[in-house]
Amino acid sequence: MSPATGSAAPAPVGIVLVSHSAALATAAADLARGLACGGGDLAPVLPAGGTPDGGLGTSSELICAAAKAVDRGAGVALLVDLGSAVLTVKALLAEGDELPAGSRLVDAPFVEGAVAALVTASAGGDLDAVAAAASEAYAYRKE
Repeated sequence: MSPATGSAAPAPVGIVLVSHSAALATAAADLARGLACGGGDLAPVLPAGGTPDGGLGTSSELICAAAKAVDRGAGVALLVDLGSAVLTVKALLAEGDELPAGSRLVDAPFVEGAVAALVTASAGGDLDAVAAAASEAYAYRKE
């Protein structure tokens, strides 16, 4: 409940980090959690990396399970690392019934986008704001 209004806080956007590598997806999720923690509640974020047997690749089953686990009704932002991860998520979105309603593929750099998405979602941003923040990470300069 919000102390000012007496109403429940809006549900957060969930975030899924899809990588060809379970280790990379897990590390990116851990890094985002570590950098986004500001004393408040963090939005749900889960990795969906590799194949069910631990190999390199992407798994629609792991992606769907993670998306369902982070879904709180406000949408799910899916950030991906490389080509076939993009294709797998696009195929799941095209099927229309595998991912939670409001799931969206976000075009963003994987690591910087994950951090920006989690910070924005944890601050109460809606799916549009989360996607915009993650996408804006393309403009981060490193020079």
